[in-house]
Amino acid sequence: MSVLAIDAGTTGVTALIVTEEGRIESRGYEEFAQHFPQPGWVEHAPEEIWQATLAACRTALDGASATPTCVGLTNQRETAVLWDRRTLAAPRRAVVWQDRRTSGICARLREEGHEPRVSELTGLRLDPYFTATKLTWLRENDPRAWADGVVAGTVDSYLIARLTAGARHVTDPSNASRTLLYGLASGGWEPELCELFGVPEGALPEIVPNYGEIGRTAPEAFLGLDLPITGMAGDQQAALFGQTCFSAGDVKCTYGTGSFLLVNTGDEIVRSEAGLLTTVAWQTPSGERTYALEGAIFVTGAAVQWLRDGLGLINTAPESEAVARTVPDSGGVVFVPALTGLGAPHWDPEARGTITGITRGTTRAHLVRATLEAIAFEVRDVVETMPPVAALKADGGASSNDLLMQFQADQLGIAVERPVIQETTALGAAFLAGLGSGLWSSTEQLRKTWQLDRRFEPGARDDAAYERWQGAVRRSRA
Repeated sequence: MSVLAIDAGTTGVTALIVTEEGRIESRGYEEFAQHFPQPGWVEHAPEEIWQATLAACRTALDGASATPTCVGLTNQRETAVLWDRRTLAAPRRAVVWQDRRTSGICARLREEGHEPRVSELTGLRLDPYFTATKLTWLRENDPRAWADGVVAGTVDSYLIARLTAGARHVTDPSNASRTLLYGLASGGWEPELCELFGVPEGALPEIVPNYGEIGRTAPEAFLGLDLPITGMAGDQQAALFGQTCFSAGDVKCTYGTGSFLLVNTGDEIVRSEAGLLTTVAWQTPSGERTYALEGAIFVTGAAVQWLRDGLGLINTAPESEAVARTVPDSGGVVFVPALTGLGAPHWDPEARGTITGITRGTTRAHLVRATLEAIAFEVRDVVETMPPVAALKADGGASSNDLLMQFQADQLGIAVERPVIQETTALGAAFLAGLGSGLWSSTEQLRKTWQLDRRFEPGARDDAAYERWQGAVRRSRA
């Protein structure tokens, strides 16, 4: 027996076939286009996400020994998608979580005094990162997109609609809690917030638990398969689940397009005064909710992509480690990758990418190394705001970079643990779906599937380099 796990990320879709033993039997991956209509704007074509989903799943299924028994889904969060409830066609491109165009809307609402109430209800803050401000912008700037029959949601809702041929319009608490429209205490859409952001509540999806029978795939829409969809979660909560961080105090960091630290806070809604977000981790079919504190860093792996695609300094992302190892340090170069503003703990949408310390002796290797160091510094910025952490579980594409992981352990002064399976986002979707279908009986059974690949013990910490980093951050904000 196995699970088909779909991970619809920011730059592509991964599909995994995960066996009952927690082993990956086969995988598929398909990239989709990134659209940048203006500086600070990031968009995706929903149809391209769907076609990438079909292609990735087709590849994974071709490598499977048997048809999976259920489907799990995880997704890039906060991205705002509009589509026709009947035809499933999208009237315009989606506004991606990285998009900064709503800075003015956030400033306006903040000046009107709404932020304290919004934070009280949602555990979030007024920032272009979240879905509701994007929907406000669409209402104010593209009203034709809100035609009769158009509904709104995040990528999970859109893909569930496509998988079920329009039969289901749903989301889950982990995704809903990232929209600025969901009440942490009430566990549902808040009419007060829908009115504030100008979002018709009737266009929003039904909120369902993170596992259990959510819907069924329609054979005519999804590769001829009729399978129950039994698990779904936003990508970072799915990674927390995939890392088996089931106990209060467990911490993971996913090194992807951005980096996201989540600490499980159990059934307690914990508020942060230091720039962390309060969010729902997952909800059981019986209605019990687990919460988390999150530090959201917008650009980490995307900075390495920029070195590759924007500057041509490297040919592939993995090459960054080999290039960085050709120099002993960054030569005093500091790179603040605020390419879409700064997230936690600074929350400055107007900050911009900054490189300091360049001299005549600076080489591409110094800049590549400074980029890897920046990722570790950004994570340290967030960890410094958290309660003491015993160890950090790392996953995501950049966690395969041994130089980065060792530098991260050195900067944090704690061990960094990397699992054998680093695709824990998709794995978390598989675990949720397997719980929802009865493939696994408990989280304790899932915990036994976690295997350590390598533990990076902390060495000497270069606090002077961190101080240079903090100075560069201040310049990026100015």
